[in-house]
Amino acid sequence: MTDKVVLDQDDMRRTLVRIAHEIVEKNAEPQQLAVVGIHRRGAILAQRLAELLGDLLETDVAQGALDISFYRDDVALRPEQPVVHSSTVDFPLEGRTVIVVDDVLYTGRTVRAAIEALFEYGRPARVQLAVLADRGHRELPIRPDYVGKNLPTSREERVNVAVRELDGEDGVTITTPEGGPA
Repeated sequence: MTDKVVLDQDDMRRTLVRIAHEIVEKNAEPQQLAVVGIHRRGAILAQRLAELLGDLLETDVAQGALDISFYRDDVALRPEQPVVHSSTVDFPLEGRTVIVVDDVLYTGRTVRAAIEALFEYGRPARVQLAVLADRGHRELPIRPDYVGKNLPTSREERVNVAVRELDGEDGVTITTPEGGPA
């Protein structure tokens, strides 16, 4: 297995700052924004994004986290029991533009599950998607509104996102199996 670094700590910060600026530019009513991350790393990235948006808008931005374990369409197919985290969406969704945040967009199934989980809390005016990395290979018609980095990958490769809160450092790498594409 070989790892290739595609984003280091500084790259990740710059990427999140850029995404925050794009969100403000794209939304005419930034006071109606809320940021909700998908557990685990998406929730951490959402918290960082909410702080950056708060700095830009000079106001607090509603922020939450979703656990999608039981909304996945493959939950019964997985050999191990899902690790459940608490969902926190403690603000009304009605009338808001909710930015769903995930670390890596792959097939689209995680995002589909997140949207389903989100609607258990209310009916937002709009839902937008922000991802740190988009690796392609979509199985569902889901397209992000905000992308940190497009990473064309093979299905055999793995995109790894590290965040200091969980992993002790920030970074994005692509792991290629031995004998796989270079």
